[in-house]
Amino acid sequence: MGERLRQRPRELTKAELEIMRILWDRGGGFVNDVLAELSDPKPAYNTVSTIIRILEKKGFVAHRAYGKSYEYYPTVDRDTYTHGFMSSVLDMFFGGSAERLVSFLASRRSISVEETDAIIEMLKREKR
Repeated sequence: MGERLRQRPRELTKAELEIMRILWDRGGGFVNDVLAELSDPKPAYNTVSTIIRILEKKGFVAHRAYGKSYEYYPTVDRDTYTHGFMSSVLDMFFGGSAERLVSFLASRRSISVEETDAIIEMLKREKR
């Protein structure tokens, strides 16, 4: 069980996820690059730097050193994180049942006929 927990990506906080989105979109960058892409009001440089170091400790980010400057880059891709996160949501809240998840979504939000058809087609492709 311990190994299974190590393999599953840890969940990101809202602030961590915002920074990861920037790093995923850019492919990496320096703290100033990330800071420039954050919306106003921008956090302090030290705040962004601290969050990136936390992401590095969690294993989501690594860096290349250029003297005293560090260029950070993602070590977990967006799809891998999304898959792990959504699998966790499915397990924790819906007992692993995709049917219960779809039922929940349908009851909370109207799903158009086009979306329903697209979901059915996607499921048919996955079964092949």
